[in-house]
Amino acid sequence: MSYELNRKLAAARGPLPTTASIDPVTADIIRGAFETVCFESATYLGRAASSPIINQSNERNAAIVDAHGRLAMGAVGTPHLTFVNQMETRWGLMNQDRYDWGPGDVFLANDPDHGGGHLPDYCVYGPVYDEAGELICIQTLQAHQGDTGGKDPGGFSLDATDVFTEGVIYPCLKLVHRGELRRDVFDTVVRNNRFATFAGDIAAMIGGVQYAVRMLDELIARWGSGVIKAAINQSIEHTEKRVREEVARWPDGSYEATVFIDHDTAGTKDVKVHVTCTIAGDQLTVDLTGTDDRPELVGVWNTFANTRSYVMCQVVAAMDPTIVKNEGYFNAIEIVVPEGCIAQPPPNKPAALGSFHPACEITEAVCIALSNVAPERSQPQLYKIGMPNMVVGFDDNGMMWMDQGVDCRSMDVSAVEGLDGWGSCPSALGSLILSEAEDAESRFPILNISREMTTDGGGAGQWRGAPGSLNVKQVLKPTSAMAWMVSAEHPLRGMCGGDDAIPYTNHFEVGSDNERKIAHTAQDLLPQGAVIAYQHGGGGGFGLPLLRDPEAVKEDVLDEYVSVAAARAKYGVVLTGSLDDYTLGVDHAATEALRAEMSGLAEAAE
Repeated sequence: MSYELNRKLAAARGPLPTTASIDPVTADIIRGAFETVCFESATYLGRAASSPIINQSNERNAAIVDAHGRLAMGAVGTPHLTFVNQMETRWGLMNQDRYDWGPGDVFLANDPDHGGGHLPDYCVYGPVYDEAGELICIQTLQAHQGDTGGKDPGGFSLDATDVFTEGVIYPCLKLVHRGELRRDVFDTVVRNNRFATFAGDIAAMIGGVQYAVRMLDELIARWGSGVIKAAINQSIEHTEKRVREEVARWPDGSYEATVFIDHDTAGTKDVKVHVTCTIAGDQLTVDLTGTDDRPELVGVWNTFANTRSYVMCQVVAAMDPTIVKNEGYFNAIEIVVPEGCIAQPPPNKPAALGSFHPACEITEAVCIALSNVAPERSQPQLYKIGMPNMVVGFDDNGMMWMDQGVDCRSMDVSAVEGLDGWGSCPSALGSLILSEAEDAESRFPILNISREMTTDGGGAGQWRGAPGSLNVKQVLKPTSAMAWMVSAEHPLRGMCGGDDAIPYTNHFEVGSDNERKIAHTAQDLLPQGAVIAYQHGGGGGFGLPLLRDPEAVKEDVLDEYVSVAAARAKYGVVLTGSLDDYTLGVDHAATEALRAEMSGLAEAAE
């Protein structure tokens, strides 16, 4: 039944019926208004929510879905949430009579097997009607919640064998009926969550949806529902047209990539994601045939809706950023996901960790494949983190707290053609802003000892990946800590001849007699004062390192991105002078000779 439902949810939907005509200028004005509504709704949530993962890290998203279940507008927040919204909402649409939809209603959904991602990503949405009572669109908000009421805090159970282990599942739950909060339902949802901040988060999501619905009511009243529907149709058609034009510029052919996860949470090694991107004229097909389907795997199951979303995040990144992100992308691109593989699992598989892996490997594989046709935009939209170092404890009053580890760090920022890896946070999730160390220290009994980029932590290349950072943290009270370590055997890949980034590593109780490296998974009790050190991998390089400008390599050494030794060994650059007194210079003749020698050795090895 799950596979059949997935096919129904993913099926293409036709335009909204309307006799109204619309010119491109008016259509774009209404599209801009939709974007503003999404911005206002997401901003409302960010300012009103209680949890730092929403009000700081920005792991939230607003989108508008039309009455046929098509994504009409998505803006502000993490892109993968944008592209999963319509799937959860479609299931509600398919059952709107069953759930008595009407004006003023607000619903909650998070079911992985009914169009959702993993359980912590709560989708709250409200239908919008015109004066005649016709459903026009649905306003949605998604946000990651700190807990889901499952076996383990946060919903990330390393040994989960089914989704029920991970928390409470809501396929479609009415929170507000005709404008009135259903207090019994609201209290039940809040009671099934460990954290005191959750009540404020869910209330903020309801308020953000209601605020946006009022704005959409005003738009419909101003323009009329027929014109609004015509504007949605035009925008989606225009996006499809532009996407097909982009694809038509790429050379026809099939481009493959295979990426591995080190191991699942039970230790099964080398979990495979395989992607073939086929271009035929203006048609792009992304096919995941060949992706791992071993039934014994644990913790590496990504929901069908999430898979479609992560594929689309990478495809969008490969195209002109001015193209409006809506259903037109899905109309233009065929996504093939074999039933039963880790990218479309059987029903009731655990889903929490799948949103890390294989979701990241799916985007990485699509990126590697498309680097053959769009090298200038081949930046992987991922975070190869396994799972953050999640630290959990109790306050003196017995209330549980959890530092999810979603905080400032440098990681996974790869180079693209013509541009080095940049910044000090991952570009992977677009608007994701990692929370501040100072804020975490004010909320939780932790001390952030140091955060610094690691020299030689980015992949070498004609354009260099950004270094990863070493984050060192001390717990000030006894706590439990969870981790799933991957990306050590299979770190982030370089592109088009660029080197891979450094691998991830993680150590608990650093500096003590009990210091240990986390090689697989950990669910440990840490004593007061314990120190943990998490080395994040950097970004991959792009292009052959021997083609990098020697002066750029010298500047990298001065900035401590690259060591003097790596300048010679990786880039073939011979430096004179001293880093200590900043007298470095490039010996161009010696560099040219060394590079010629290294190129000859490389050719001989091939």
